[in-house]
Amino acid sequence: MDHTSNQDNQQLFSLLTSLQKASKDLQKTPIFSTHEPQSTREPFLHLEKDANPILSNDPHLSKLSQLLCNLKALLEKLQKYQGYTLPSILRRQIINYKIYQVAYSIDTEIQAYFDRQSVQNLVETLEGSDDEDEKVKVLAEFEKRLSQGFDSYFQDLILKAKVFSILELLLCDSSCSIRIQDQVALVIASLIRFNKDVFVGLVLMGPTVRALISTPSCCSIRVLSLLIKFIRIPLVDELEAHKEIPRIISLLSSENVSIQVGALDCILGIAYYGRREAIEAMLEAGLVEKLVKLQRLEKQSNDDENGTNNGGGSRSDPIMECDEEGYIGNCPFEGCVARFAVQLEAGEMLSKKEKIEFKLEILRRVREASISEAETATIVAEVLWGSSP
Repeated sequence: MDHTSNQDNQQLFSLLTSLQKASKDLQKTPIFSTHEPQSTREPFLHLEKDANPILSNDPHLSKLSQLLCNLKALLEKLQKYQGYTLPSILRRQIINYKIYQVAYSIDTEIQAYFDRQSVQNLVETLEGSDDEDEKVKVLAEFEKRLSQGFDSYFQDLILKAKVFSILELLLCDSSCSIRIQDQVALVIASLIRFNKDVFVGLVLMGPTVRALISTPSCCSIRVLSLLIKFIRIPLVDELEAHKEIPRIISLLSSENVSIQVGALDCILGIAYYGRREAIEAMLEAGLVEKLVKLQRLEKQSNDDENGTNNGGGSRSDPIMECDEEGYIGNCPFEGCVARFAVQLEAGEMLSKKEKIEFKLEILRRVREASISEAETATIVAEVLWGSSP
């Protein structure tokens, strides 16, 4: 019986997909056409004939069934006005416009059906399935749907199903695999993109940010960096208020270079959107000292490779993608002290006086953290003259 049900569902999905494509093709037909493009009409008429017995069995598709009947009637009516007299041309234009409206409604109705099934399947899988692959699959599909842009009906489905609460529970569940939590983090970032006005509040009120910092994953830290860029000042204020900034600074000591790079992206965002208290929290957590050390290790690594490989080597743990600030490949920490200073100086929340004070404090800490006069001179010059972008 389950096998028969699955076959029926697959048949319905295939039919609706074809109908949606046909409706989109009809919407592309020029309203002010002087001839009848059979290529877009005939596929729909064949599909409509197959659809009636299938759609009639589902009460959720009764509206769609009626729209299909309306569209068929309009297409048949169009056949009666194929002449080139002025009345025929005008009538064709009127009917073509009505066809466009009904085709759009069909497209919308089918998408609404798909969205209902998608949200229902997401909730049932996340709450009831033990299959990790299946959970990752439905999360990825949900993320893809969100990437198509805002849709008020889809948003209502998400809110009514309490999808965000389910995602938060998974993100905070220590027994949940990193693979699932990474995909959950990506979905949360997509929800913010989908509608920042609605989902930012849910992020700020809940444990999402703390969970992202606690998850030992480069993906979660990258998502945190994205959230800082999306939400900006309110999120940085929350990070400072809940004493989360030192925890982000501590990630610079991770053995995973990707996590270090993600943490640096977060730090650069905080520098730009942070108030005085946030910057002070970073400095008190030893940020400058850590950046000086990372920059030193980066230089030593590059010097060793140049000596061994005559400039043709690569890091043992390369970062092969471009980060948010445009630094590519094997040198993610090159000039990182100056990059922090530049972000701070360009930031939105500090006064000119505060920026000068912090720059002087950065220079003082650089001199204390450096192990040689040459290192001090190089980093101080970079900070003073803004050698980084």
